Amino acid sequence: MLAQPFAHPALFYRSDREYAAATSAFVREGLAAGEPVAVIVPAANLALIQAELGAAAESVLMADMREAGRNPGRIIPAVLCDFADRHPDDHVRIIGEPIWPERTAVEYPACAQHEALINLSFAGRRITILCPYDAVGLAPEIIREAARTHPVLRDASGERPSADYAPGLVVDGHNRPLDEPDRHVSVRFDRDNLSEARCLAAREAAAMGFSGDRLDDIRLTVSELGANSLDHGGGAGTIRVWAADGRLVCEVSDAGHITDPLVGRRPVDPRSAGSRGLLIVNLLSDLVRVHTRAGATAVRVYFDAP
Repeated sequence: MLAQPFAHPALFYRSDREYAAATSAFVREGLAAGEPVAVIVPAANLALIQAELGAAAESVLMADMREAGRNPGRIIPAVLCDFADRHPDDHVRIIGEPIWPERTAVEYPACAQHEALINLSFAGRRITILCPYDAVGLAPEIIREAARTHPVLRDASGERPSADYAPGLVVDGHNRPLDEPDRHVSVRFDRDNLSEARCLAAREAAAMGFSGDRLDDIRLTVSELGANSLDHGGGAGTIRVWAADGRLVCEVSDAGHITDPLVGRRPVDPRSAGSRGLLIVNLLSDLVRVHTRAGATAVRVYFDAP
């Protein structure tokens, strides 16, 4: 599995025992080789790995993916790159589980695109990222799509190359028009009235109970999206805001076209010049969905209500 500098296997597991055995073996291999190891999986699975590793777990960075990766768009810059970049001279080993049965249909397309973009983001780097998939609890189409986003597949019977590997098809396949809301409030903005877009989002957020730092996060997110529209989306845009399933939803659309699939997913040195708009959006939001094509882009951000 480590013949190439970068490896991205999927692990299909069918029981807690199978999960704990396979993941702990992966961790122990890394520790024995002197590699930095991180485990970022949902809390219940984190407990399984910790119990299996015993005292060895103290040598591993561990985090709950339900928190660290609640927005799949922040996993590459704020989780995977954050760990790998701390160890530039080492081969690093990470277990990352961004997809679990409770992920919603709204969240899943962003998860699948994230898994596909790992391959582009880390190509050539000295890193192995193992992604577990619950082969019993997840829908069959999710398991099939995992074979498109991972070049290597592992299960209880062993390891094999994926005959269906095609991550670009997954990125493009989930770049679809977003569902229309039943009702919303909106503002058309340009350079003269961007503040109206911020005020609209803040008013609707406050009505849902947002306050303090989280309300500031919403204002900043809308400001960054609006600035992108002014700079890259034809100089104007439209914001729509509504509530859905316990979340505040803000969508900014314009006449731009996002052609770089990793935009907003690359860590940026704070000392360097350049735009950080979509990176900030990914870091602050609980979910980000994007539909982009020539002449039209919509970025939809979600914030879990307090």
